[in-house]
Amino acid sequence: MPDPGYESPTLFDLSTPDEPETSGPVARVRMVVAYDGAPFHGFAPNAGVRTVGGDLAAALGRLLGRTVELTVAGRTDKGVHAHGNVVSFDAPAEGLDPQALRDALNKMLQPHVAVRHAAVAPDGFDARFSATARTYRYTVLNRDVPDPLLADRSWFVDAPLDLAAMRLACDPLIGEHDFTSFCRKPKRTDGADPVMVRRVRSARWDDLGDGLLRFEIRANAFCHQMVRSIVGLLVEVGLGRRHAGDVLGVIRARDRHAAGRLAPPQGLVLWHVELGEGSAD
Repeated sequence: MPDPGYESPTLFDLSTPDEPETSGPVARVRMVVAYDGAPFHGFAPNAGVRTVGGDLAAALGRLLGRTVELTVAGRTDKGVHAHGNVVSFDAPAEGLDPQALRDALNKMLQPHVAVRHAAVAPDGFDARFSATARTYRYTVLNRDVPDPLLADRSWFVDAPLDLAAMRLACDPLIGEHDFTSFCRKPKRTDGADPVMVRRVRSARWDDLGDGLLRFEIRANAFCHQMVRSIVGLLVEVGLGRRHAGDVLGVIRARDRHAAGRLAPPQGLVLWHVELGEGSAD
């Protein structure tokens, strides 16, 4: 089923300088991209602000001499990071060297964006529709003193958290649910109600030691602000302000106000994108 949610990808035309497009056969290229989300207003293009997709497409346009249309597996929000986002685009097949393209892009885009891997993709590959699951990680720093070196990679919570309760609260999230309570509703041009049903395959908290707690969630797709909303609710459980048993009721409410606070963006990372058969990463 096509996924209309914000975190689910879409196709955007990210125009580059007015260079003439080349004719001839093209090849579909797949890239695994990492980035520091702090300097960017998300991945998707947004007039007047810097975005990851805008920088990447502009660099590709200069290297390839043509306008580039990017498809992305995870359209991350402002301030959200990525370790393994996946993009695809078409490039002239003649003389195409994906590794050389990767290296040239990394020289142009450093230090905030890095292409970790580049390859010619199988026929029919699409970063959106070939992605079968996405994994996000969220880091909470639970100490009585903040750490400036972790400030842009975690949410600092100084009050003690009940990790056992937070782990128990993950159980109702597993499975296929309508996550309207956790999602910012996207605007649709056709006037139809957006579909907020997602299948969560795993959700857990890990204690990394020294006050670092990491939430990891894997699902077929995510809607806008879904992970941050879930983390915000689970931290409320850890603080004793909500109970683990409240989570199922929040899901069933299908009301954004039921979930409560939104966790800040800097603790969130799109960690990994799983690709379908024939497009292994």
